[in-house]
Amino acid sequence: MRLVVNGTIHEVNVEPNMPLLWVLRDELGITGPKFGCGMAQCGACTVHIDGSAMRSCVLPVSAVNGEVTTIEGTGSPDAMSAVQEAWVEHQVAQCGYCQSGQIMAAAAFLKTNTSPSDADIDVAMSGNLCRCGTYIRIRAAIKSAAAKMREA
Repeated sequence: MRLVVNGTIHEVNVEPNMPLLWVLRDELGITGPKFGCGMAQCGACTVHIDGSAMRSCVLPVSAVNGEVTTIEGTGSPDAMSAVQEAWVEHQVAQCGYCQSGQIMAAAAFLKTNTSPSDADIDVAMSGNLCRCGTYIRIRAAIKSAAAKMREA
């Protein structure tokens, strides 16, 4: 099976029904997406497929039709994306476990709404759970990232 992940082509020999999350983590060594619930309800496993946020824990690798981007494929060591910069600026992360999924969901959301209200953010991010409860910081970071994107 052939996958494009973070701009690199990978050939993987796995069962077609293997969840994308396990292909990324176990076969490719990409550990940004996390296992949280295994039922696509917490968002820790969120990746982008052709720019759309998807839950990799329940997505069979055979159903992947497009380029996969994980948190490792966003920004760069020298220049973080607007969302990642806002996450740092607002000190969102506490334990950090859910943060790659949160960032991936926020980035996909901001592609379609660069002037979100609090209610817009709450709805868009409602499927991403944070055990530490940093939702107020997450909302502030998303608003900050949106402002930076509008300025760019």
